[in-house]
Amino acid sequence: MKRSILFDTETTGLDPATGDRVIEIAALELISDLPTGRTFHVLIDPERDIPPEASRIHGFTLDDLIGKPKFAEVADDFMAFIGDSELIAHNAAFDFGFINHELGRCGRPGVSTTRMVDTLAIAKERFPGLPNSLDALCRRFGIDLSERTTHNALLDCRLLAEVYLELMGGRQRGLGLADEGDSGMLAVRYPPVAHRTPRHVVPTRTELAAHAAFVGRLTDSVWTRTDDTPA
Repeated sequence: MKRSILFDTETTGLDPATGDRVIEIAALELISDLPTGRTFHVLIDPERDIPPEASRIHGFTLDDLIGKPKFAEVADDFMAFIGDSELIAHNAAFDFGFINHELGRCGRPGVSTTRMVDTLAIAKERFPGLPNSLDALCRRFGIDLSERTTHNALLDCRLLAEVYLELMGGRQRGLGLADEGDSGMLAVRYPPVAHRTPRHVVPTRTELAAHAAFVGRLTDSVWTRTDDTPA
């Protein structure tokens, strides 16, 4: 089964080359495009200030992050969680850029962009000319956004997991996904079916004659075998 990791970052700004840093990483494991329940989530001390305009987006101030681990302290755990799986993100170049900049600061090799799956690029190809932000896609697919008051990375991952499933073809109509307890996997729940009384269908003489004529034109038909006829 295919394993992939869907992830998101929150940062102090837009450009790591000018000193912006990662303050939050969230990642979510998918098996065959469905969440397993395994997640990675950490808040990070950016070792610098957080501009007010960034705080208004993600809700974090520097006071929230004082005493949290530095990126170098969580790098091993993050790399172990993602393994060699493909990495899915919305506007993935942004998140890859920040993660690789942080890894470079630690003297570690970056993550290859050949592993990148960008849901924004997929959405733009599928819905050209339409808004394709995470919010816009959630509204388009009828995904509940009521909890998304700020850009919380773990919540964004959970929303993006639903968006990604829809972008990959969507759930079958009438099927629901439910948590399967300790297994961490998701189970398919079929909708309840009302009680139905079986109705026997009896063919007419015309239908029987048409069937007999059809069978008569077949070679070695299963309808004409006896119990002693070899299969």
